[in-house]
Amino acid sequence: METATQTKRADRTGTTTRSPLATPATSEVLPWIEDAAQVAPKDARDLSKVFLDQLQILEEGTQDYQYARNTLIEMNLSLVRFAAGRFRNRSGSDLEDIVQVGTIGLIKAIDRFDLSREVEFSTFAVPYIVGEIKRFFRDTTWAVHVPRRLQELRVDMAKAREQLATELDRDPTVKELAQHLGISEEEATEGVVAANGYTAGSLDVPVDASAGGQGSTSERTVADLMGESDSDMEMVEDLHTLAPLLNELDGRERRVLEMRFGREMTQSQIGEELGVSQMQTSRLLSRTLRKLRTGMSPEDGGPALC
Repeated sequence: METATQTKRADRTGTTTRSPLATPATSEVLPWIEDAAQVAPKDARDLSKVFLDQLQILEEGTQDYQYARNTLIEMNLSLVRFAAGRFRNRSGSDLEDIVQVGTIGLIKAIDRFDLSREVEFSTFAVPYIVGEIKRFFRDTTWAVHVPRRLQELRVDMAKAREQLATELDRDPTVKELAQHLGISEEEATEGVVAANGYTAGSLDVPVDASAGGQGSTSERTVADLMGESDSDMEMVEDLHTLAPLLNELDGRERRVLEMRFGREMTQSQIGEELGVSQMQTSRLLSRTLRKLRTGMSPEDGGPALC
């Protein structure tokens, strides 16, 4: 394999040609790199300047443009791996996944870099790479959605907790964390509560395991002990809300309800007993039920009567 310092090579016809690696940066022909990923970091810095310069001249979409852009990406993957190493043990994420996300940041840096900035490409690219990785963790690793303000507060509190634990030789209190960060205790408490949303436990975890027990053969899980809505309790609440509303009805209205729902009489039977038509009975019943529904509606502080 040819090296970056090799200046000549023989073609298949036996003639000798100048290696593209020795071609001046102003040439239309870019240096040919057999395996860009194996280029040493120092050589990558020098070659990146050449490729970035040509990238601004080449027409986008051409074969030369794609070669220059892809080579730049491969040559600078070491920057991505360096930045990704800082997040290796975060949230149990696989390092390869972090590298892939960081590579997106590298590509953005390549597309937006301008040589006129007079800054090293690595200095320009690393913030893009780290920013993309942080965005990935912010958007995908939280078990529940919390405001970005609280996500950032969690990071600050984690750093403060580590620093104070070293200084105090114990875990700091919420008040000490608040004083260290210059925030109120209420904000610190809110940050602690929000941090609980970063990860979520599985409902399939055995009960004994979640309690720290060991060696138990119990097959009960956390999900088995989760409560659920009790329809009987809802009925009790409805009856307690309905009782005072029934007392507000007049005698005729209560009698109609008792015959319809207590004795399960039809509207015609109720009308015969009251000496009115079936239509009048229907209107009286509808008016009475509407009065009760209005009193039990959520807007009035009670449950809805179906």
